[in-house]
Amino acid sequence: MKAMILAAGEGTRLRPLTLTEPKVLLPVSGVPLIEYTLRWLKHYGITEVAINLHRLAARVQSSLGDGTRFGMKIVYSREKTLLGTAGGVKKMESFFESPFTVVYGDVLTDLDLSVMLAFHRHRQAVATLAVREMPNPWEVGVVEMDNESRITGFIEKPPRGSEKSNLSSGGIYILEKRVLDYVPEEGFCDFAYDVFPRLIELGLPMYGYHLKNGDYLLDIGTAEKYKQANLDMKDRIEKWPM
Repeated sequence: MKAMILAAGEGTRLRPLTLTEPKVLLPVSGVPLIEYTLRWLKHYGITEVAINLHRLAARVQSSLGDGTRFGMKIVYSREKTLLGTAGGVKKMESFFESPFTVVYGDVLTDLDLSVMLAFHRHRQAVATLAVREMPNPWEVGVVEMDNESRITGFIEKPPRGSEKSNLSSGGIYILEKRVLDYVPEEGFCDFAYDVFPRLIELGLPMYGYHLKNGDYLLDIGTAEKYKQANLDMKDRIEKWPM
């Protein structure tokens, strides 16, 4: 299986830290954030990774190189204008086979990707999203699921009080390549706003993989979360899947 790390975001909520450093290179307990993701993917047998880049792209490429030091092959996709989460993956369509993994660049996780993949295959899903319970679902993407874990609704940042679930996407997807048939060839397109609601509307099998007890997942989108990640990794770094 191949993977794509979405790293083209500008990290505006982490300024001034991201004025001169890409968000994915911010150190977490002394290690650049994206290196945790690369080593986690490698731990589960993924050795070919695409990374999309926009602002400060050269900094990321010079830091990671071609992936040799991680025992991986890394290819890059530079976006002159931001294409969105789905648009960025669509640009790299020829790189992928089915299924493949998409990970948001600001996600720090140690979940068992092999178990999530087995879940995806057992359900014969076109898309499987890692989901978790959140205390503030109105600030994230709300996922509605039935008793079989099939996703029946996906609403990005619903108005507070209108949300029908406290489950949220964790920023990790396993997708069949045919999902990209529902992404336009050019222009901006987002999985949460554009693609996933369309898959649900068409009745295609999309499932939520609920994080297990003990799974760690944190999206480092704010200074507060960045501080939390550094505190968390002091105790976790030695046990991290590397």
